[in-house]
Amino acid sequence: MFQNTSVSTFLLLEFSEIWELQILHFTVFLLLYLTIVTGNILIISAVAFDHHLHTPLYFFLMNLAVQDLCSISVIIPKSMINSLLNTRDISYFGCVAQVLLFFFFISSDFFLLTVMAYDRYIAICNPLHYEMVMNKQACTQMVATVWLAGLAYGILHTSGTFVTPFCSNVVNQFFCEIPQLLKLACSDLYLIEIGIVVVSVAIGVGCCCFIIVTYIYIFMALLQIPSIQGRQKAFSTCLPHIIVFSMFLFSGSIAYLRPTSDTPSYLDLIFTMIYSMLPPLLNPIIYSMKNKAIKKSLSKLFRGKNCSLNISSRLK
Repeated sequence: MFQNTSVSTFLLLEFSEIWELQILHFTVFLLLYLTIVTGNILIISAVAFDHHLHTPLYFFLMNLAVQDLCSISVIIPKSMINSLLNTRDISYFGCVAQVLLFFFFISSDFFLLTVMAYDRYIAICNPLHYEMVMNKQACTQMVATVWLAGLAYGILHTSGTFVTPFCSNVVNQFFCEIPQLLKLACSDLYLIEIGIVVVSVAIGVGCCCFIIVTYIYIFMALLQIPSIQGRQKAFSTCLPHIIVFSMFLFSGSIAYLRPTSDTPSYLDLIFTMIYSMLPPLLNPIIYSMKNKAIKKSLSKLFRGKNCSLNISSRLK
């Protein structure tokens, strides 16, 4: 699928040549990674172990948490290991795998957020038909389609990126990012990936238009709810999705559509960190902050663990 090139390894961005600053980078990334992993595992556990949360909304939320957890695990650990070992290397096929998996999970995230908008539309605009439309089989098919579409996009973009030979192996980013790799292309074959990006942008715009139109109908339906408390409750289920989608779209658009610099740029690094790390970090907080059901489920989960620990200690 991929053309062999003279490049056998790539050199990722080095945060600093000073050992102490490399350890600082390792520590900061480790803390970020542990925070993201903990937050998303808590969401997954809350939904998986509480049968009250076995509804379409939380089923989608659990899948979102899995995607966030996987996307961050593709890029952060390698960067931490490189800092700890004082190296910049990543193998050619390691870079291919990183691009494929990262774009797979990021694309799946985007498609799932589109599906979640549809879920909120049915729940608020057609509540009487909600259980019939969003049944278990339909939700499973939607999520399976999301994952398959994400995988197809990952393969498509990876093929379009690595079909070209590279004139350099120096990647000015802390992981193998497509815009940075395209700058290293030796031939016009990189235009294949540019074409794929244009098609992806068109599909992305279509998804955005769908979500915007969906929320126009949702807000119109909310205005017709007579109870203020009912309106607030319905809106509170939409607000996290709006915030997460806006954050994801804004940061990703800036990172991928703005011109990249030819030299290591702190601005490129900041934008990349925002779109790759901020959504997985904030999603669990945004979705659980005002969600009483998840808070209650986590509380029961921790109480159950404490109970088990107390019983074990007494038996000993």
